[in-house]
Amino acid sequence: MTIKLITAFVLAFLFSTVFGKFYIPWLKKEKARQEIREDGPTWHMAKSGTPTMGGVMFIAAELFVCLTTGYEGMLNGNFVHIFVLLFALVFGAIGFLDDWEKVKKKQNLGLTAKSKFLLQLLAALVFVLLMRQIGFVRSDLYIPFFNFTLRMPEWLYFVFAAFVIVGTVNAVNITDGIDGLATGTSIPVCLFFVAVTYLWGEAYLELGIFASGLVGGLLGFLVYNFNPAKVFMGDTGSLFLGGAIAALAFAYDMPLILVTLGIIYIIETLSDIIQVTYFKLSHGKRVFRMAPFHHHLEMGGWSGKKWKERELFVLFTGISLAFAVISFIGVYHRYPL
Repeated sequence: MTIKLITAFVLAFLFSTVFGKFYIPWLKKEKARQEIREDGPTWHMAKSGTPTMGGVMFIAAELFVCLTTGYEGMLNGNFVHIFVLLFALVFGAIGFLDDWEKVKKKQNLGLTAKSKFLLQLLAALVFVLLMRQIGFVRSDLYIPFFNFTLRMPEWLYFVFAAFVIVGTVNAVNITDGIDGLATGTSIPVCLFFVAVTYLWGEAYLELGIFASGLVGGLLGFLVYNFNPAKVFMGDTGSLFLGGAIAALAFAYDMPLILVTLGIIYIIETLSDIIQVTYFKLSHGKRVFRMAPFHHHLEMGGWSGKKWKERELFVLFTGISLAFAVISFIGVYHRYPL
């Protein structure tokens, strides 16, 4: 098991890194460039023209790993990692359509919010139904840290699942606001699933291969995405990544672990919700200098210190790593060793 997990990581890292050397120049040639929000920090305008849709790098790496390192599992009739991959690819495709609209129109507006929501909701429901059919998802809800299971009506579980999946996907998308941030904060999240595979054993090997491949692919992408970024993952990458993380949480049958594991995503999303709600209720007043929260810190926060992008990367990635460890403790006693 250890050899396969390491192999998945190494192959994905090498694939993503090497692929980027050819893919990024191609994106520049095709003028697939990111348009920067005009209402964002003014210094971000210097990033205008940076290639987008770089998420294809770690998506392709993940596909390669699933079809090579995960091939033996498929021969033995285990396709759970392929189901997770296909689900994430659906979200990646939605993101690609959004990115394509932005590139074509040369503005930071893609698909309408309603179109994206309906497509994401449909994908979420189909995935949960599929995982229910093959036995990886039950309508019983596992409660981490307290180590007990709450019985739920099946229809309620599906509503809950759709909410969690769509929420996670969009939360990861919101986090992708500065160089390397979504990449760095998601690596500890994926490492958590690799660690759980070691803890729970061979039955979760294929999911572990997927998670380990995602870690490798993200690290390979980070070579180009770290500040100053040579490429952005775009909605193609962030929606795929959010879909993959949500799918892993359900495939391991512990979606509530995302409360601690995805703490950065939650903070970012709540800051956005709070800002918009308070702005409307107070007729123009703001809680944050700018939402989501990383922009608030970047613009001076409440203390006046303007955090640099590399500092935010270290801070948010460190918090994500700490909560990944806490999350691991929360599921450690689920299955006795």
